[in-house]
Amino acid sequence: MSAENDRTPLGVLLDCLELDALDRDLYLGDPGRGEGRLFGGMVAAQSIVAAYRTVEPDRPLHSLHAYFLRPGRHDLPIRFVVVRIRDGNTFTTRNVVAHQGGEAIFNLAASFARPEPGIEHQDPMPEAPPPETLQDWEKLRSRVLGMPGIFRDSPVEVRLGDDYDFGDPEKRYAPRQRNWIRVKGELPDDPVVHTALLVYMTDRTLLSTAARAHGLPWGKRMSASLDHAVWIHHPIERGGFLLDESWLLYASESPAAYNARGLIFGGLYTQTGVRVASVAQEALIRAARS
Repeated sequence: MSAENDRTPLGVLLDCLELDALDRDLYLGDPGRGEGRLFGGMVAAQSIVAAYRTVEPDRPLHSLHAYFLRPGRHDLPIRFVVVRIRDGNTFTTRNVVAHQGGEAIFNLAASFARPEPGIEHQDPMPEAPPPETLQDWEKLRSRVLGMPGIFRDSPVEVRLGDDYDFGDPEKRYAPRQRNWIRVKGELPDDPVVHTALLVYMTDRTLLSTAARAHGLPWGKRMSASLDHAVWIHHPIERGGFLLDESWLLYASESPAAYNARGLIFGGLYTQTGVRVASVAQEALIRAARS
């Protein structure tokens, strides 16, 4: 990685995905610098890299199911323990537990599978305005929080595809969104890195989808991801799709919420309409304490 790229948010994220091997199936990761609670997508992406270190290269990730157990921190390294559950003729299963400060903060079950020909179908991609015409997520967030011009420089760019009323920030909307998302820079030609970044990206925007129905914008809510599932339908490779080649449409909806927990489903599509992944998450969403 070049020194110039190393100073970018994407370069820092790529460095965090380069885990140190401490022993067989035991790895150490850097959470990166930051303030407040560690982004859950970071721990999930690093856990995927740890699992991949124990899997044959001809078996890409096809699904994961995970629980966010405790908030992660930026000031301590993360230890990843991989358990080899099964190595079958087609499927490989791994469990990964991420520990920080002597406590488990994340638990992941991941399944890898050798590609094979078979049935194929998908629903059409939802209609959405082109990303070039839409507002930047981070800039919009800074305006809602009353800090225009001060926004987080993220390794991932998000464009908001649905209306937002600045005159009434607590207005209620239907609990669904269409957002465009992409990596801000070039990635190495490594399908493991692309897969980890895809998992990282799937933890973006979902909380806001459920909160839209309750007039709880940024700064007015306390929220956290509780569990997370991802299914990858198409290979991340040349001839398949790569994250640094184009935008992905991230369409999501929240069909139900109860007891301060919102359920959100999502799908990611290439600009040509191919559904590359599906996502499900339950999130804790509370009104902020006054």
